[in-house]
Amino acid sequence: AHDRAKAEAALARQTKAEAEALVVQRQSEHRRAEHELARATALLAGHNISETVFEERDTAHQVAEAVLGAAQARVATADAGIAAAEAEVRRIAAQIEDSTLTAPMPGRVLYRLAEPGEVVGAGGPILTMLSLENIYMEVFLPAREAGLLPIGAEARIVLDALPDYAIPATVTFVSPEAQFTPKQVETLSEREQLVFRVRVRIPQDLVAARIEHVKTGLRGIAVIRLDPASEWPEALERRIPPELFE
Repeated sequence: AHDRAKAEAALARQTKAEAEALVVQRQSEHRRAEHELARATALLAGHNISETVFEERDTAHQVAEAVLGAAQARVATADAGIAAAEAEVRRIAAQIEDSTLTAPMPGRVLYRLAEPGEVVGAGGPILTMLSLENIYMEVFLPAREAGLLPIGAEARIVLDALPDYAIPATVTFVSPEAQFTPKQVETLSEREQLVFRVRVRIPQDLVAARIEHVKTGLRGIAVIRLDPASEWPEALERRIPPELFE
């Protein structure tokens, strides 16, 4: 439909060009008829032509004026046709834009909830998308440790899949409310102990360098440094070598 509307707009512009060319031709004919009428008027005043010939020249001039006016009207009609065709192009383009899904962020499609050609209601889910700009792990700290934890504290993430290497991370969120330890979290302390949910995030530039290898749901542990003056153990300073992802 969009291509057809563009073709109709192009045809309308071509029609206007043809109408303008016809106007130029009719203007030439009109000038010639005016010239002939002026000569006939002068000759009639000197009694050098008959009134019949003068009337023929006058009639030809009136016809040329009418034909010129009709040609100019065709140009105006062509302008209106162009405006209508271009409005249709814009309308269809707006519909296409409104119907085009655009990811608000770099990410990866995890699930496709609607198939091509399927009718979806307004606001209905289409895709489940993972943001690759915000990769983090959530851990749970007892109230005493969480209370001492500043936003921006350094952390290390050790994945079960890569137990010999540590990924640098930063604390970006500490829950304002305590909760009981979730059942799926294994801890050495009592399960009834209240804890705070803490989010440690991997730097975006580090994620971008290995974007194709980012996975969701990987298990591991996060170690958070409460005292900025303390040194990291050697085991938590071993970074993932780049050749591991080649």
